[in-house]
Amino acid sequence: MIEATNITKRFGKFTALDQISCTIPSGCIYGMVGTNGAGKSTFLRLITGVFRADEGTIKLDGEEIYENPKLKSRMCFLPDDLFFLTGSNMNTMADFYHSIYPHFSYEKYRKLTADFQLDPKAPVNSFSKGMRRQAATILSLATNPDYLFFDETFDGLDPIMRNVVKSLICKDVLDRGASAVITSHSLRELEDTCDQLALLHKGGIVLESDVQDLKTNLFKVQIALNGELEEDSFPDIEIMNFKKIGSVATLIVRGQKEEVLYRLRGMTPILLDVLPLTLEEVFTYEVEALGYNFDKILEDE
Repeated sequence: MIEATNITKRFGKFTALDQISCTIPSGCIYGMVGTNGAGKSTFLRLITGVFRADEGTIKLDGEEIYENPKLKSRMCFLPDDLFFLTGSNMNTMADFYHSIYPHFSYEKYRKLTADFQLDPKAPVNSFSKGMRRQAATILSLATNPDYLFFDETFDGLDPIMRNVVKSLICKDVLDRGASAVITSHSLRELEDTCDQLALLHKGGIVLESDVQDLKTNLFKVQIALNGELEEDSFPDIEIMNFKKIGSVATLIVRGQKEEVLYRLRGMTPILLDVLPLTLEEVFTYEVEALGYNFDKILEDE
């Protein structure tokens, strides 16, 4: 288990992360979503001991991570900016990883390389962007770490390879009980992969939840009544967003679905429909409820 407590990281006058706290359980896939500059990459570099926090603590199974080689041998970090030794091929990199990670598996490495149809003897600098990402993913998975960290893992991969990589990460977590932390700009990339999700905005975690809780506690309702219909027509229902077009209102509601629908049916509506929400919509409404007005940001731009 990873525990981050009141983490702050500054670069000169710029505060990349401000008092972040979170707990990442063992054996789960934890997703982090945020815009550019939200602090996702900085957070991963703090967790993996690349950076030292200016304030707060980060512990893995109760031990501090920074300058702790024993703990670092149990984790593998695949950054957004990939690193390969100059002039190396995949076999060279496999030997390099083997010298660092005690549980590196050549068998797993060779199988994945064959599955991805990559030439392990070809210079890595001759690979395309997507092929380099595939090569780095293969090497990371072959280290068999307890903790895997992927920064923008799906960047540069075509849709088929994205699904393959997602499946491999899930398999590693299920088969070995490993933990994976994945960052992305896109909620759609993480929606069907992660157990828990956190949203970073301006250096802070503004929302963290189990994926299923997010989807079940928030839903969209379209309703029409015989009389006038305004937001205050629903005093006992927690409405996060209210829009009305003509006589039909669309509500974004937080609460127990069956209980809310029971109350709405008691108003004898002439129209009552429940519509599914995407995870992207869920996050948008949750964050707006915290006071972040993204429509205003777009207007300011």
